[in-house]
Amino acid sequence: MDQGNTAFMLICAALVLLMTPGLAFFYGGLVKAKSVISMMMLSFGAMGLIGVLWVLYGYSIAFSNGPEGPAGTDTYIGWDGVFGFDPSMFSLDSLFQEVQSGEYAAAFPGIAFAAFQATFAIITVALISGAIADRAKFGAWMIFAGVWATVVYFPVASWVFNFTLGEDGSVVDGGWIAQMGVIDFAGGTAVHINAGAAALALALVLGKRVGFAKGADKPHNPPFVLLGAGLLWFGWFGFNAGSELAADGIAALAFLNTIAAPAAAVLGWLVVEKLKDGKATSVGAASGAVAGLVAITPACAALSPFWAIVLGVVAGAVCALAIDLKFKLGFDDSLDVVGIHLVGGLIGTLYLGFFATGSGLFFSGSFTQLGVQALSALAVLVYSFVLAFLIGLAIEKTIGFRVKNEDEVAGIDLALHGEEGYVLENSRA
Repeated sequence: MDQGNTAFMLICAALVLLMTPGLAFFYGGLVKAKSVISMMMLSFGAMGLIGVLWVLYGYSIAFSNGPEGPAGTDTYIGWDGVFGFDPSMFSLDSLFQEVQSGEYAAAFPGIAFAAFQATFAIITVALISGAIADRAKFGAWMIFAGVWATVVYFPVASWVFNFTLGEDGSVVDGGWIAQMGVIDFAGGTAVHINAGAAALALALVLGKRVGFAKGADKPHNPPFVLLGAGLLWFGWFGFNAGSELAADGIAALAFLNTIAAPAAAVLGWLVVEKLKDGKATSVGAASGAVAGLVAITPACAALSPFWAIVLGVVAGAVCALAIDLKFKLGFDDSLDVVGIHLVGGLIGTLYLGFFATGSGLFFSGSFTQLGVQALSALAVLVYSFVLAFLIGLAIEKTIGFRVKNEDEVAGIDLALHGEEGYVLENSRA
C-alpha cells in the first residue's frame, strides 16, 4: 500500500464532499429568501440519503468486478459492461475484509476509492435539485433522489468509471462506454450531462413557477452565490486531480487546468453578460466559474493548459447564452442546471473530440474520438432524461412532487421545514 497516494485520495474525497455544502450555498443564494432553507436542504438531503445508499449497494453496482473479476465475485449478477451487482460487496463487506486482512490488491485500499467515489454520487444527485427550486416537496425529492441514483447514476457510473487498464494503458475490461475509448477523466458524462438531463426532465414534470418570467426572480443573496462558487472551485481540485488516483504529473496537470479553464470561463461569461445586458455581475462571475469547471471536468488530463483556456472561454460564453433557452423554449430550469451543467458537460465532452492531445481531430486527423465522445454523451443524456422523467412523473401522479401554489407564493421554508432563513429578533415577540 502506498501511504502517500492513500492520503492523497482521502484528502481529495474530503474536498469533493465539501462541494455539496458549497452547492447548497450557491443554489441557496440564487433563490428567494423565503425558500433558501428548502433549497439548501435538497443538497443536504442528498448527502444523507446517497451516502447511505452508496455504502449499502451503490458501490456494488457501480464497481462490481464482473464475472471475469477476482476470486470472490462468482456471485456476480448482471449483464457485463451494462449493469451488474456483486452481492459480495454489499455494505462494502469485501472492502472491509481487505482492511481487516491488511492485504491490498492495489496501491491504496479499495475502501479509500469507495469513499472517493461516494462523494461523486452525492454531488451528482444534488446538482439536479437546482432545476426544481421554490416548488418541490422535500419528501418527494428524497424518493426521486434514491430511485434515480439506483437506476441511473450507479449504472452510468459503471459505464464510465468502472474499467481495467491493460499494460499499454488501454481499457481492456469494464463499462461499455469506457470500452469504446471515451475520454472522460472526471465525469463530464456520468456527472454533468447525467445530472443536467435529469434536471431538464424534472423541470418539465413540475412545470413553471408561479410568475415565471425573465427577470422576475432575482437572487436574494449574491454573497452566498460567491461563497458557494468558491467552495465548489476549491473542492473541484479534489474532483479533477483526485481522479488520477495518484499524486503524480497527470494529477498536477488536471489541477492546473482546473485553475485555467474556469478562470477563462469567468472572463468569457462576463464579456457576454456585458455585451448582452450592459453589466458584468457577481452572479455572472460565479456562474462562469462553474461553467468552466463543468467543461474542464472530462478534459482536465487530456488538454494542454492553452487548450484548457480556450475551452474555458468557449464554455463561459456559450453557457452565458444558453441560460436564456428556458425563456425561449418555455421550461423553468430555476437555477440553470441545464444551461450550465448539461450544456457545459456537452461542450467539454465534445471539445475533446477535436482537441484532445493525440486523439482529437485537430491532432490526429481522425473523426473516431469525436464519434465516441458524441455517442457517449447522447447515450447518457437520453438514458438519464427518459428515466428521470418517468420517475418524476410517477411521483407527481401518486404522492405529488410539487407544493401547493399558495405555499409557493407564501414561501416553502415554513410550509415544508417550519424554519425561516432570516428571522429578526423583534418578529418573535
